[in-house]
Amino acid sequence: MDNETTINDLKNLVKEFCELRDWSQYHNPKDLSIGISTEANELLEIFRFKSDKELNVLLEDPKKRKLIENEIADVFFFLLRFAQMNNIDLETSLKNKVKINKEKYPTDLFKGSNKKYNEIEK
Repeated sequence: MDNETTINDLKNLVKEFCELRDWSQYHNPKDLSIGISTEANELLEIFRFKSDKELNVLLEDPKKRKLIENEIADVFFFLLRFAQMNNIDLETSLKNKVKINKEKYPTDLFKGSNKKYNEIEK
């Protein structure tokens, strides 16, 4: 469960899985980045050309939902492995990025907006 497991627990789970298979030799930053992208695109493919109604049906169908969950897990696996292999603290990285984004996207200018930070006059 998300509220019972730490990110470090998950990094260790992925590390042990990979080390038992001697996969560290293949897990350089480039190849792990390719893995993240490839798996993210497999997730995207599930939703391609679907209407909002079809998207809701996908998420409600147990078989399709399981496929979606598996693709999300694949993305997360590669992300965790990348962080674990390269000593990246995901909590700190995320908090730092949110801080940067708060400055780039102040609430008073961007609330309810889908524009990019350079598309709004300040």
